[in-house]
Amino acid sequence: MTPFKHTAVALTVAMAFAQPAYSQQVSSEELTDTPADEEKGLERIEVTATKRVQSIQEVPISIATVSTEELRTIFAGNEDIRALAVRVPGLYAESSNGRVAPRFYIRGLGNTDFDLAASQPVSIIMDDVVMENTVLKSFPIFDVEQVEVIRGPQGTLFGRNTTAGIVKFDSVKPSQDFDAFVNVAAGDLGTFNVEAAVGGGITDAVSGRFSILSQERDDYIFNGANPDAGKVLGGFRDNAFRGQLLIAPADDWSILLNVHSRDYDGTAELFRANIFTNGSNELNENYDRDVVFYDANLLGNGFDNNPQAYENSGYSFKVEYDFSDMTMTAITAYEEADGFSLGDIDGGFGSAADFTPDPRPGFIPFDAVTRDSLDDLQQFTQEIRIASNNDEDYTWQVGMFYFNSSFDVTSTDGFFGATTVTHENTAWAVFGQSTYDVSEKLTVTGGIRYTYDEKSLEVGDQNVDGFAVVIGDASIQDYDPVDVDDGQVGVELSANYQLNDDMSVFARFANGFRAQSIQGRDIAFEGNPSVAEAETINSVEAGIKADLLDNTLRINAAVFGYVVDDIQLSAIGGQSNGNSLLNADKGEAFGFEIDAKYLVTENLVLTAGFALNETELKDDDLQVAICGADCTVLDPVTDGLASVDGNPFPNAPRTTFSFTARYAVPLSESTEFFIFTDWAVQGETNIFLYDAVEFQVKDQYEGGLKVGFKDYEDNYEISLFGRNITSEDNIKGAIDFNNLTGFVNEPAIFGIQFRAEFN
Repeated sequence: MTPFKHTAVALTVAMAFAQPAYSQQVSSEELTDTPADEEKGLERIEVTATKRVQSIQEVPISIATVSTEELRTIFAGNEDIRALAVRVPGLYAESSNGRVAPRFYIRGLGNTDFDLAASQPVSIIMDDVVMENTVLKSFPIFDVEQVEVIRGPQGTLFGRNTTAGIVKFDSVKPSQDFDAFVNVAAGDLGTFNVEAAVGGGITDAVSGRFSILSQERDDYIFNGANPDAGKVLGGFRDNAFRGQLLIAPADDWSILLNVHSRDYDGTAELFRANIFTNGSNELNENYDRDVVFYDANLLGNGFDNNPQAYENSGYSFKVEYDFSDMTMTAITAYEEADGFSLGDIDGGFGSAADFTPDPRPGFIPFDAVTRDSLDDLQQFTQEIRIASNNDEDYTWQVGMFYFNSSFDVTSTDGFFGATTVTHENTAWAVFGQSTYDVSEKLTVTGGIRYTYDEKSLEVGDQNVDGFAVVIGDASIQDYDPVDVDDGQVGVELSANYQLNDDMSVFARFANGFRAQSIQGRDIAFEGNPSVAEAETINSVEAGIKADLLDNTLRINAAVFGYVVDDIQLSAIGGQSNGNSLLNADKGEAFGFEIDAKYLVTENLVLTAGFALNETELKDDDLQVAICGADCTVLDPVTDGLASVDGNPFPNAPRTTFSFTARYAVPLSESTEFFIFTDWAVQGETNIFLYDAVEFQVKDQYEGGLKVGFKDYEDNYEISLFGRNITSEDNIKGAIDFNNLTGFVNEPAIFGIQFRAEFN
């Protein structure tokens, strides 16, 4: 047993014997579950999308939240942050790097770049701190109070690269009131999960909270290249903690310290060769969820079995001071990370003489294995914000933001050797936003922001221990440093009109920009670095928010349209297996999203969400390389290059649909039996820039189920759960090198879960 697991078990036991007399008062995060609350109608949801606490029904932005119960359910089987994909209309997430380096998309806008230095137009903000690097975005989700998905450009108040939107996570904060919980789940494939937290007052002026998460799964996949080794892939161990200390000696000021860390060790993404047949996007007979065929020996120690390991940690100080008529907030944060992933992307190369009979899934004409390492990532951010603190008709906020990061990325190829590039990025911004209540019904908001951003790339060691250099197929090249910078102004204007006490309409215009991006991945393969010029976006949206039927039906809906000039794209794969940045002239999109929650009876609650994203690339001259294998390209092709004008954005589902239902059967005044189910459907999705039959995803779905008993008086719950309960084999991505290669979703997991709360 690891030291971390000893800690988790000790904390679990300690809380099991703490506070034997439970309060009958239900915690705020349980309000959506209690029969008492259902009798009053739907609960008020408060969000901080405007850096102020407001009702979600009053914010003139298309915004959605994920309920506490849904979060607990979708992560019950040890899913990672990507499990949020499609659970909120218009939100999508995927990764070719396994449980690290996720890529997010909102309203179809995102970035398919798999490099560890990739820039993304969706910001992930955890406890008020922007997580810029893709590895930082994968920090596990636990002891979370609320998740907000804020759609559209958000540049006038939030950190960086928010041209598409924000996914905002807020953990439960310390308070003077004692509370604790323990959540334990165990399931198929050696799946085990412990999540726990304890918090309360330490002195009259100091309170604290400590949270842990420990997840693991056994290896459950055989390596066909070494079958005698047994099950050697698919497992992982993911441990994290968060400690918070709130110092509030007076009513007018406070300091919140947040320290967090993660230690992950597991299997990188599993690439499966030849699982598509020419002319079809269906998985063929070569696909077997329980077997892959890997011969990678990049590190010289036998079958490496696609390992992956990352560590990251950080801290933040949030200082708030109340000057009576205004409040100052200062947030200082530091993050660091290191780790690597090994990918046997060919899916199992090897001579037929090595294997008799040859078990490989079809002909594999090349050997390709790479290891990408992120070394010495350091991110520092500083935000200072001053906001009016009154109940007047006019409110305002002003502030500044500073960002600095540096890190090395080392790409190691079995033929070219190891190449290291160093990325540095510095940015600063000043911003302001104000809101004016024109009348009792009409409120208008305006904001402005100036951002300056500069990036650089330098090439360090190149082709270290490369066989290509030895035989003369590669040479040590001299690359000049790459430096780019830009500064632009972004604005926002919105209005909210209250039609009556239960219904309002809003309209919003916002623009912004994403600074240039630098890509150094191709340097490892004797290529040149690539640069994408800055992109700018103009977005409009209008919507309605309504609480109907005596506050039992809530509907939030919005229509939107946006144009991205010089949209940044990544051309990935092809015969050279490259990864280069480029710009298209324009990217255009329009669509709508709708969220609904209906309290059908005191015991039945339904939610549903739907989004339509119609996206289109506009560039008559833009051509990209097509797959190196025999795939069916639907675009015009000239000299091996496909014209992508008119194609949808890559990895932009045209439709997303989600649905949940919770039915409770009261057993007494304080106990119930309940059933909760959740479903998510992903519509037609193009994986790459070019349009090919094999690399299209259509109408994939996954479902979850939880059945249990809940005691509100003694605050405990025991349930049976299932994730991917219909055992769907869904395509989550592809590699278009020399094989029809893809990778798939998480397996079905069934298990039991116990949760107890103490207060």
